[in-house]
Amino acid sequence: MARAIWTGSISFGLVNIPVGLYSAVFEKTIRFHQLERGTSDRVRNRRVNERTGKEVEYSEIVKGYDVGEGQYVVLSPAELESVEPTGSRTIEIDDFVDQDEIDPIFYDQTYYVAPKTAAAGRPYALLADAMREAGKLAVATFVMRSKEHLAALRVHGEVLALETMYFADEIRDPLQEIEVLPSGESPTRRELETAISLIESLSASWEPTKYHDRFRARVEQLIEAKLAGQQVVASRPKEADSNVVDLMEALQRSVERVRRTRTAELAEPARASAPEQTAAGANTSKSTPADKRSRQPQAEQLSMMSREELYHPAQDINLPGRSKMTRQELQEAVASARAARRAS
Repeated sequence: MARAIWTGSISFGLVNIPVGLYSAVFEKTIRFHQLERGTSDRVRNRRVNERTGKEVEYSEIVKGYDVGEGQYVVLSPAELESVEPTGSRTIEIDDFVDQDEIDPIFYDQTYYVAPKTAAAGRPYALLADAMREAGKLAVATFVMRSKEHLAALRVHGEVLALETMYFADEIRDPLQEIEVLPSGESPTRRELETAISLIESLSASWEPTKYHDRFRARVEQLIEAKLAGQQVVASRPKEADSNVVDLMEALQRSVERVRRTRTAELAEPARASAPEQTAAGANTSKSTPADKRSRQPQAEQLSMMSREELYHPAQDINLPGRSKMTRQELQEAVASARAARRAS
């Protein structure tokens, strides 16, 4: 069970609801240590005085604001605490706004908000239900880790979620930051209609579980291969050159390719479920090994899944010894188990 990383209360009007914040997401990025080449010796960062070259203890480090020309204004922790906003343990709701009014560029980190006590459950549920009915989210401010945050409080399923946000003066103006801006002649109506057709061809319902970190999966495969003593030849596939310089031609070819792909995907389940016809015209449920392989769901893409992701289907089929298997062993075992099920 996760622990609250911040506790306080939500305040709107004269109502106060004791709550805690819990991290809503976690990164599954593969992390590496720095080693000296040819050894297993860790390389660590040290805090060093850049003038003397001597290491400085953390307790001797203070915060200084650079005012230019080598001059700094040094601020102590006590001085910083003296200017912290009041009500640092309160998520103070200032406004309720329509959910689609806030540009996603303002959002930073997501947290779940939970009632801190059983008694707080009723006003918490009241606030969530009222926001859901009104179709609003709350804009609030609060202090966490010595920093004041702007936040959006919104309904997420059965709970409240809090999105920390950037302040308006932290959002960069694209007209000042981007060197090359869209310009030149406007697209023709035919180009626009073809582009819209391409967008419609690629449109689908949002299914977050169908997207996987393919790079992370390949890195895990690479690590396991080297751990097993396999020699890995480093090569990067050459990107195909479409040789298309005409915008309209590129759009039309893209639409045709997407349509062919979608048509094939729709036809695949139909072929897999249709019984074979015998020479006498009678239906039979028998199929060849090739037909059985064609019925394998392409969406699984076991080779692109991480060990953690492979563990779930292994758990679903009650695969013995799964907790001690490597990613490659899990992939092979799950594939074999599914093939055995199809054959039976």
